[in-house]
Amino acid sequence: MSNAATFDTRTDTAVPVESPLAYSYRHSGAPRGSGYRLKLRERAMLGHLILRGGAIVLDEAVRDVLGLNLPGQPQALVQDASGERSIQWLSPDEWLVIVPGGEEFPLETKLREHLGSAHFAISDVSGGQTLIELSGEAARELLMKTVIYDVHPSNFPVGKGVTTVFAKATTIIRRPSEDRWELVVRRSFADYCYRWLLDAGAEFGVNVEQ
Repeated sequence: MSNAATFDTRTDTAVPVESPLAYSYRHSGAPRGSGYRLKLRERAMLGHLILRGGAIVLDEAVRDVLGLNLPGQPQALVQDASGERSIQWLSPDEWLVIVPGGEEFPLETKLREHLGSAHFAISDVSGGQTLIELSGEAARELLMKTVIYDVHPSNFPVGKGVTTVFAKATTIIRRPSEDRWELVVRRSFADYCYRWLLDAGAEFGVNVEQ
């Protein structure tokens, strides 16, 4: 196992923990109702790990520990059968792993044990970003209004994820299924992106699931 210092960021504490959008719900509201064509849901408090290193050695470790193959193709996104755990290609030696909240520290520990003295880096960025899920028949229309990347199905099929600009903020956009899109945004931009989504989606009718 590597001798890097590791820290469990979800230790027991009496301090209440809030999602990145808790402030937004209180101050910008969370619209609900019928007749909407766009649905927003924050999948808050998930575990986010950034893996960096050689693809061969990382692929073996990830496959043995997580049961998923490391995406080898640019912009590829893979998920387990439940859809709760995913790995996304970010760059030739960098991948984003997202797992249910609470799994990230045990996963990091197991990966470090498996990788041993290999050259790699694992960073827990769970507290620094969140995931917003978009669904509904108007989801792609909203993205077309907001991002500079071509989200047409011929250019953005299921199983793809890209880092691009969303309303002037750097964002990871992913398409895990036919009717669902995901935005991975930095915590500091979460409120801004949420308010932008409410405004840009107002013409379609927005339903926010908390």
